[in-house]
Amino acid sequence: MLQVEHLRKRYLGGNGVWREVLRDISFAVQPGECFGLLGPNGAGKTTTLRLLLGLSAPDGGQIHMLGHAIPQHARVARQHIGVVPQLDNLDPDFSVAENLLVYGRYFGLGDALIRSRIPELLAFAGLEGRDADAISALSGGMKRRLTLARALVNDPQLIFLDEPTTGLDPQARHLIWQRLKLLINKGKTIILTTHFMDEAERLCGRLAIMDQGGVVAQDAPRALIRAHIEPQVIEVHGDGVEAWASGRVRALAQRLEQAGETVFCYTSDPQPVLDTLQDFPGLQHLQRSANLEDVFLKLTGRDLRD
Repeated sequence: MLQVEHLRKRYLGGNGVWREVLRDISFAVQPGECFGLLGPNGAGKTTTLRLLLGLSAPDGGQIHMLGHAIPQHARVARQHIGVVPQLDNLDPDFSVAENLLVYGRYFGLGDALIRSRIPELLAFAGLEGRDADAISALSGGMKRRLTLARALVNDPQLIFLDEPTTGLDPQARHLIWQRLKLLINKGKTIILTTHFMDEAERLCGRLAIMDQGGVVAQDAPRALIRAHIEPQVIEVHGDGVEAWASGRVRALAQRLEQAGETVFCYTSDPQPVLDTLQDFPGLQHLQRSANLEDVFLKLTGRDLRD
């Protein structure tokens, strides 16, 4: 469905110096796969999406999507693509159904065909009976689901989702996840960008972690966890945590990290580490299995990105 080889992109900064924002990016997406692009702010995700959609031209490398070279034949490829942008861009002057109707016309679809699809699309979005509603009458979660339904109006083979659940409450997020799983089960191919690591673990068969314009790791979520992180994590905080972290626990843990007032202890055998906490009654701790967020923070760092 998508083949990206040695992709490069640079921009001329205000200081007159060229800045390389994508460095030798390569990955492939198979039919029926949900592939994730993860990375901190400034990692190059948005630039990558713009190049894949043919909105910008690369400075090096090749993109082939649905059998078409991009950006040379991007317009043809986009006829078979759905896009859910990071921010909802529904037209407030149109009703719910009219937003779907007008969007479908962009793909050259006839009104009769679009109207025949609207009931199914609204049912998919959980918006049955809201055809005539104004966009202003919808909640944030409803708008997000309508934006997803709109991306399906042309029955796309490939769907781009740019942070589809940002700003939603847990109930709305879970409903979006259910709908995305339905699409995956129907064989749709999805490219997902997200800052929610649990979202990536739930939905993505494979993913690439980006940082500073390059891909630093690429595999299935569980494979990345096994390859990069010790299986158990103990989070410790409270009075005396620094004294505890500088004591004999250093010899028991494979790795220690401190972020603010919390020490993260990574280990294959948690019990000896837990035993050391008995001498520090003022400390609180949480023991858990390693997850994708641990991998992400190890590979991209804990420093804040703007």
